[in-house]
Amino acid sequence: MMRRLLFIWLLTIAGVASATEGVRPFVLGSMAQIQEEHAGKPFVLFLWSLTCTYCPTELKMLGEFKQQHPDLNLVLIAADTPDDEPEIVSHLADYGLNKTERWVFAEDMPERLRFEIDRRWYGEVPRTYFYDQSHQREAKTGLVGQEYVKSWLARVGVNASSASK
Repeated sequence: MMRRLLFIWLLTIAGVASATEGVRPFVLGSMAQIQEEHAGKPFVLFLWSLTCTYCPTELKMLGEFKQQHPDLNLVLIAADTPDDEPEIVSHLADYGLNKTERWVFAEDMPERLRFEIDRRWYGEVPRTYFYDQSHQREAKTGLVGQEYVKSWLARVGVNASSASK
């Protein structure tokens, strides 16, 4: 078990390129890594699953916002397993999120990962966290809606720009 964790950890550190090529394994310590990589920047953390009924609606909306706001820092975490990576990659590509930072739960006990993300989160998806520049966060469960996202983007200063940039 320890060797497996060490191997996953080494793969995670191996390079930033994995964020745009594959799905990174979300293990204990990954939340701190995500926050460190986005230090001083606002970002949206979206938790979803392939089996979630409402997640496609949110993924479609987030894909559209990412296209309109290329500077939006978006982190997607699938509460599935590494074995689901091909389907995760394909699913996210359908929504234009193939170059977005992507993670998948990679622990035998997902409860520990949920606890690391938020001690008050019990695994319901979709679950979205909106982090401002100082990493104060707002959590939303279920469908968030475009108006809320627009309001949050304006509050944290993420401006719309042309998709051709």
